[in-house]
Amino acid sequence: MPDLSTNCGGIRSPNPFWLASAPPANSGGQVQRAFDAGWGGAVWKTLGQPIQNVSSRFGAHSVSGARAVGFNNIELITDRSLEINFREIYDTKKKYPKNAVIVSLMVETRQEWQDFIKRSVDTGADGLELNFGCPHGMCERGMGSAVGQEPKVNQEITSWAVEYSSIPVLVKLTPNVSDIVPHGLAAKRGGAHGVSLINTIKSIISVDIDRFVPEPRVDGLSTNGGYCGQAVKPIAMHMVAALAREEGFRLPISGIGGISNWRDAVEFILLGSSSVQVCTEVMLRGFRVVEDMIEGLDEYMRTHGFANLDAMIGKAVPRYSDWGNLDLNYETVAKIDPALCIGCNKCMIACEDGAHQCIHPNPTGARMPVVDESECVGCNLCQIVCPVEGCIDMVKVDNGFAPSSWNQFVEEGRVLRPKKGAH
Repeated sequence: MPDLSTNCGGIRSPNPFWLASAPPANSGGQVQRAFDAGWGGAVWKTLGQPIQNVSSRFGAHSVSGARAVGFNNIELITDRSLEINFREIYDTKKKYPKNAVIVSLMVETRQEWQDFIKRSVDTGADGLELNFGCPHGMCERGMGSAVGQEPKVNQEITSWAVEYSSIPVLVKLTPNVSDIVPHGLAAKRGGAHGVSLINTIKSIISVDIDRFVPEPRVDGLSTNGGYCGQAVKPIAMHMVAALAREEGFRLPISGIGGISNWRDAVEFILLGSSSVQVCTEVMLRGFRVVEDMIEGLDEYMRTHGFANLDAMIGKAVPRYSDWGNLDLNYETVAKIDPALCIGCNKCMIACEDGAHQCIHPNPTGARMPVVDESECVGCNLCQIVCPVEGCIDMVKVDNGFAPSSWNQFVEEGRVLRPKKGAH
């Protein structure tokens, strides 16, 4: 049996699936039900000086009638008393000693950080997560992403937390920056035991075109919120991988952002995550989604020969390179399977209007279009729009040219050969 247990920055859990700091981890009752369902850990909804939240507070982005692929919230940190929160954290950890309980914190002054950290440690929690990512409400007060966007401030507050804490400290990074690496390195300089990312992305989810106000509405007004859900997964994976391949970083990563099934979790782990945090999918489908995630990860590890998570963490990172290192002489062309083609011509329309005009009607009158391989550049668009899985394949072409990258051309002072499809 594969070993799904993990150690993320010194925080151990029976599996890598953690609830992210959000409404599903708002109370002891919720976290305990999540642990009963199979979650390995939970990051408590952020504690700070309790605030009053607004109503309404959630919005969703749907595509072609599908359920929310993107989610937005304008909710802030806990609105429950600190005494109740700390007591419930203590009770939860005592009842579930093998599960990871991480306390998310966001306060202003050094004295507050010291006080909140002491109280968190006293609950028996396994670790802390410093919320440097919230992109609305709190950042206007000098917290959240206002800290996360300033490496020096990030480093300073992280160093306070590490000084005051006897348990591991993770820094939750904001994606609302142009380059995540300096911010991860700042957390490392501050002494962090690991990082978690990404937090939500500053956004406006939609506009009510009849009331002329963005969503969600609060008595006729709205504001920007934090974007999450399946739609942010590509952004999150890029940032996780950017840190994972950075030679000067080398800290454990808890990956967050659009994880909705076991395959998503596997992708984050292969890109360097030691644990994965989930929020939106739980809000949409409930705690039991973890059952399929655990089963899927277990089966994946079994079929790919991974005895434990350490063997697969970061496995894909060496294959993530700069564009200039890619082989410019590697070519593929589209091949259509006549047995599977239904003659919808979506590939032909997409290629004609949006790509390289290399797919044409079949001159014999057959329903399957034909590919002019001399013009096909292997862009994959036809494969993406095809409604039949496996109907179009991108096949390597042996063109007789030796592998060579842009960086090699520059270093050797050579001229690039003309590419087909450059009309």
